[in-house]
Formats: sequence, C-alpha cells, structure tokens
Amino acid sequence: MKNLLLAISLAAAALCPAAARAESSWITDLKKAQEEAKANHKLVLVNFTGSDWCGYCILLERAILSKPEFKDYANKNLVLLEIDFPRRGGPKWNSQSIDLKKQNAQLADKYEVSGFPTLVALDGEGKMLWRFEGYYNGGLAAFLAELDKARKG
Repeated sequence: MKNLLLAISLAAAALCPAAARAESSWITDLKKAQEEAKANHKLVLVNFTGSDWCGYCILLERAILSKPEFKDYANKNLVLLEIDFPRRGGPKWNSQSIDLKKQNAQLADKYEVSGFPTLVALDGEGKMLWRFEGYYNGGLAAFLAELDKARKG
C-alpha cells in the first residue's frame, strides 16, 4: 500500500506544472526582480500566465520552462518573474495577496497583455527588449536563441 501511494504521489508531481514551478526560482515582485537584474546584469523574463487554467501556459511550462536547459540558461542570464492570473476560487487565487493581484493587473495593463501566455524580456530599468504572445512552438533551442539575441542587444 505504501508503494502504491508513493507511486501515485510521484506520478502526480511529474504531471503537475506547479511541482516543476516550485523547483525553479520564479519570483512575483517586480521591484525585487529589477533590483536583482541590475545588480547581476541580467534580463527580467516576465511570464504572464494563467498557471492553473490556461492550456497553452501549461504546455509552455512543460515544453520549455521546466526543462533543465532553460533552468541552466535562466540561472546564468535571467531573473524569472511570474505574473500569474489564477482562476477565482482556486488555491493559487486564494494565496495571492491583494497587493500582488493589484501589481499583476497593473503590469498586464502596462505591457498590454491581452492573452496568455505572454512573455516579455525587460532590462533592469524595465525597458522591454523582447515580447512573445501565445504558445512558443519553435522549441527550446530557438526560444533560448531569442532570449540570447535580446540579452545581447
């Protein structure tokens, strides 16, 4: 019975995008992300997502954002900022503070986000250097090449 419960737990963790997200270093505070980007000469990669309901967001997480190659690149070159819009009533919705929800809405307005996922690369000052709307289907290598191009200017 213990082995069955362990197997079920491991399978659920492997299928759940939140489990992969928990391992990574995504933060939710823009000011903190910009400070870290300035201090370490990195870009801020902003992921506007509906992590618990958006099908394309979940696919992006599985295909690119949870991959070891992306995490390695991000550790060296990016500050990861998640701007999440979970559905009302779900556990992620209930765990977000009012201030965080307000920040997320303001950033979505500022960067004219009209759909999810939307990815934006910013410099430490908040200047947009790269943007992609929708599911990135070019593959991991092409995605990293796009970010590298934006990073190098």
